[in-house]
Amino acid sequence: MSFQRVWHKHYNPDVPAELAFDRTTLSEMLSRSAQNFPDVTALIYMGKKICYRELNGLVNRFARALEALGVKKGDTVAVMLPNIPQAVIANYAVFRIGAVAAQNNPLYTERELTYQLADSDAKALVTLDLLLPRAKKIQSETKIETIITCHINDYLPFPKKQLFPYVKKGMYRKVVRQPGVFQFMDLLAQYPGDPMPDKAGWDDVGALLYTGGTTGVSKGVMLTHANMSCNVQQLRWWFPDLKEGCESMMGVFPFFHSAGFTGIQNLCMATASTIVLVPRPEPGIIIELLKKFKPCYLPGVPTIFVALLNDKRFTSMDLTFIKGFIAGAAPLSVETIRELKRLTGGDIINVYGLTEITPMGTASPWKGTIKPGTVGIPLPNTDLKIVDLDDPTKELKQGEAGEILFKGPQVMKGYYKKPEETAAVLRDGWLHTGDIGFLDEDGYLTIVDRKKDMIVASGFNIFPQEVDEVLMEHPRILEACTIGVPDSYRGEAPKSYVVLKDGGTLSAEEIVEFCKKRLAPYKVPRQIEFIDELPKTPVGKILRREVKELDRKKREAGEAKSV
Repeated sequence: MSFQRVWHKHYNPDVPAELAFDRTTLSEMLSRSAQNFPDVTALIYMGKKICYRELNGLVNRFARALEALGVKKGDTVAVMLPNIPQAVIANYAVFRIGAVAAQNNPLYTERELTYQLADSDAKALVTLDLLLPRAKKIQSETKIETIITCHINDYLPFPKKQLFPYVKKGMYRKVVRQPGVFQFMDLLAQYPGDPMPDKAGWDDVGALLYTGGTTGVSKGVMLTHANMSCNVQQLRWWFPDLKEGCESMMGVFPFFHSAGFTGIQNLCMATASTIVLVPRPEPGIIIELLKKFKPCYLPGVPTIFVALLNDKRFTSMDLTFIKGFIAGAAPLSVETIRELKRLTGGDIINVYGLTEITPMGTASPWKGTIKPGTVGIPLPNTDLKIVDLDDPTKELKQGEAGEILFKGPQVMKGYYKKPEETAAVLRDGWLHTGDIGFLDEDGYLTIVDRKKDMIVASGFNIFPQEVDEVLMEHPRILEACTIGVPDSYRGEAPKSYVVLKDGGTLSAEEIVEFCKKRLAPYKVPRQIEFIDELPKTPVGKILRREVKELDRKKREAGEAKSV
């Protein structure tokens, strides 16, 4: 073994510290799943089931359609879809012809969409029919030559398919035929689904996923087929008891987000697992799908699990069919872990990563020791170190907080058309994440915060996430987000936005007293503001930068409230 680290002794006995990677692309993995498990259900969409044989044929049809429309190896195809079957078909068809699948959020504003479509140099766009007017409006500012529209009801089973346009009129639009615009289902009907070769090279870029723009303009992360395949294989080995062709997972994370793209879509296609598609990850919808399809694994962010645990429909169900919960974006609280375990008996793991590492870097050992508050240990073939915030050449000792650096086969090729930004974060083979954390004596990683989110009050460093975690311990608080606000005396002061649980009442003074018993005086929020809902990403992660912007506008308008 080329390197040994303290965390390797905490691996499941059946998980090797280093893998000999199979140089198989994702497209080839899907073909293999279709060959070995042709009749296993690949996708479930509102009751409609698509087996692996059928899915692979649909991918071949759409791949041929793209080539007929002029898409060549190396070209970029933008995919802007929720979790519906066409998203998986389009992504894998793009992989198969050696093109690049650029992922875009269908909820983007025109400004965000224009920037990303132009930046990606996409030649074609696959999107929903109801988004066609927006796409046409900005098309001239991009390189898009072809738009392919999907109906959200294309794969709905009878009678839902007949009822859907009337029940959800706002989500259905009849596309008028026009030059350069094609309908997804029409294209599939024109081409055969028989096998075709995979044209992607191992080191070719296969996907472009955009960062959330938390440090300014969002950047296109170039992921090679090697990055994506290796990260899938790392995850596959992390669950040594996973039986190919026998598992199922709830598709909660959107596939246009790195967690859903790799951790759900690609992992399931590689292991012939079933994905229960969730176009809108709301607690009520998740509960209904859990009842009906009983998936083995339920991924989510802490906010989703907290919402489910506060819903009697969830807590009163027999949930023993769930083998495991996979939590990302932030560590689960001790109480949440305990309640999920009590309800299901299933295992709970925290994972951590970022788009730049495809995105998985660490995870709690499957059926191993879970340390609440940590995000587990590095995956096989992954190295990690903590360096000084001011001097990245200085590696810190156990327990000391600094910037988290990663090295491994899942580290991105770079940012698309941004060599300077790439050079700033990729140095000597290490990815500088911009996240702050520390390792304990067993190599378990604790995330402290983002470098840019750190609050400096009278020279003291305050990590907002630490304050949030204390606030979330209060039985009447549902969610919290702490930010730094200007303070004439201290420079900055912590201010917390708080969402109360339904029916809960709590005063700002009570919250401050609660924090005083659990935090050093300089960390206690100086201001508390109650809010009905916090802004979140598509996967449910609280957007601290948007809370900062909201507070800035309130202060300018003289509307900010405090204790």
